[in-house]
Amino acid sequence: MRKSGISTLLLHPGIAPHWLLKRMKKLAEKVFIILYEEFGSDLILERLSNPIWFQCLSNTLAFDWNSSGTTTVLTGVLKSVLTEDYGILVAGGKGKTALKTPLDIEEISKKFEFSEDKTRSLKYSSRLAAKIDNAVIQDSYNLYHHAMFISETGNWTIVQQGLNIEEKLSRRYHWHSKGVNNFIDDYPDQIIGNIKHKRVLNMTSKEAEESRKTCIDLAKEKPRKIENLFNYLTSYSKNKILYYLDAQCPLKKVPVLHYKLIPKKMNWNALKETYEFQPSNYEEIISIKGIGPATIRGLALISELIYGNYNDWKDPVKYTFCLGGKDGVPYPVPLKRYDNTIQILKDAVESAKIGEKEKLDAIKRLKRFATNIRIKVE
Repeated sequence: MRKSGISTLLLHPGIAPHWLLKRMKKLAEKVFIILYEEFGSDLILERLSNPIWFQCLSNTLAFDWNSSGTTTVLTGVLKSVLTEDYGILVAGGKGKTALKTPLDIEEISKKFEFSEDKTRSLKYSSRLAAKIDNAVIQDSYNLYHHAMFISETGNWTIVQQGLNIEEKLSRRYHWHSKGVNNFIDDYPDQIIGNIKHKRVLNMTSKEAEESRKTCIDLAKEKPRKIENLFNYLTSYSKNKILYYLDAQCPLKKVPVLHYKLIPKKMNWNALKETYEFQPSNYEEIISIKGIGPATIRGLALISELIYGNYNDWKDPVKYTFCLGGKDGVPYPVPLKRYDNTIQILKDAVESAKIGEKEKLDAIKRLKRFATNIRIKVE
């Protein structure tokens, strides 16, 4: 399975009117019957796992283009529309309905005649995807919506959404069963958004690989040892700056700016269970019930501040504007970087194995584009 996308949305109040919902369902029925008859259920799952296609579907059905309701309303529409006739059924939904996902999976498994092993696998995938986006990647968006689209072939797509109350934003996460067979490796095909948050702990990142290995070793230790290390950290948490020793230069202290992220407490009972289980990989740690955001962050900070393993504190979302925007959103256009980008493209054209006339025409178009941009931003 792979993470197939992230999308940032605005919070909008209100509900979808009945007259619109009724029409959305009718139009959705027509769209999906054509997709199913032409391409089958698995292609529908692939489309739903694409955040841009999902957003376009909402636009087609006449719902708000950038609203948080895009996810919840559209999922509700699809849950009522998609039946065995389309080869897809939907588990979960918004709020308390999301908590019923395991029961929904059991009912869907009966209808599609899945084996007990397949049912357990679906439940595990649902739980792990939610755990990663809610706790392993700590971007300040708390999940309140979780839906799993399951096909008759046993493949699935997960669409879930988190809420950031302070920023009045929501963030939607997409997963798809097709691809790499693990949850931890980060394979972001399409990560889109217009806001990057600071101090986002991303334990799925390749940059955090060594830290994850240390967390595995820590999880195999008796909880008392971890508690002593945790208390050592918290005893210094009142200071303005915490330090850890650089592994390559033991006499050099490296300041850590995210000291405020030390959790107030950890789940020691869950860590005791982890110790008794003796996990062999990071996925087995986070799959244990009770290992939540605070405990994951606590282990990560012990790994970084005491053992010197770097974590990834960058928001995995990438801007849709690679060179800013003229109004300064999401950031002002960096003219020097813009000119360098143009020069790189120009050099690429000049060194390409194409005819002289084609090169000149391409460079002329590039110069006209550069001139137009320069006029707009200055």
